[in-house]
Amino acid sequence: MAFVEGDFRAHYISMTKRKRLYGGMLLSFFILLMVSGFMLADDRNAAGFWDGLTQIFDFPAAVWADTAPKLDQLPGHIATYFPALVETINIAAVSTLIGAIFGTLLSLLSTRGLARWPRAIPIFRRSMDMMRAMPEIVIALMLIFILGGGPVPAMIAIAFHTTGALGKLFSEVNENADLKPVEGLSSVGASWFQRMYLGIIPQVLPNYFSYALLRFEINIRASAILGFVGAGGIGYELKNAMSWGKGKFDEAAAIFILLFATIVLFDQLSSMVRNHLSAKGGH
Repeated sequence: MAFVEGDFRAHYISMTKRKRLYGGMLLSFFILLMVSGFMLADDRNAAGFWDGLTQIFDFPAAVWADTAPKLDQLPGHIATYFPALVETINIAAVSTLIGAIFGTLLSLLSTRGLARWPRAIPIFRRSMDMMRAMPEIVIALMLIFILGGGPVPAMIAIAFHTTGALGKLFSEVNENADLKPVEGLSSVGASWFQRMYLGIIPQVLPNYFSYALLRFEINIRASAILGFVGAGGIGYELKNAMSWGKGKFDEAAAIFILLFATIVLFDQLSSMVRNHLSAKGGH
């Protein structure tokens, strides 16, 4: 008995040391990767990171210096750029809706036990991987070259990426769904669509909605960023205001305020809804 206990202790100590060794090697690798990546980025940076670090507050100071004498004009600027903000929110909302619809379809087709064509599961999964791997800005730039500037390229680009992201999240939710309703519907001759619509969707809908809200927050930021490459919305107006430089920084400040307030507002609203859904699901 003593021999077995001693052998077990020695094995546990050996396993612990091995895990620590592997963990230390992995941590060292990531530190080396970060340091080398930072050095490479710093070398490629025209001004150099350390040289520019002392100037990090120069732009905010310039914006404040230009805005402070014109504080009374901020409400007017906010009203002027509010339609652009609405356009940004519309881009995010439509792209989230489209991404959620196609993400739902792909997630059902790529979940074992639910897929319409089980042999095609790897194809649908790799398709979602490809959609997630393509950054929105790259897709938007290609579409702007083809379709021209405006909100449509931004909407398509964000919807494409959202489909892959939500499809992955939805498929993980599907794996925890109870298959008994599906089996019951199948026994009475229900089609695949009817089995999914009546047997699976009611179970997973609260989680779907929660993930879609979270993605909507992300898409508001993404649609604002895409405006910098000519995809419309408030990001495009911000780029123009910043490009003019001094004399237009008060307009840039108004856009900053609008964008910040919108992101905070939708973040709080979606958090409240998600918390409510979580609490309801817990009961």
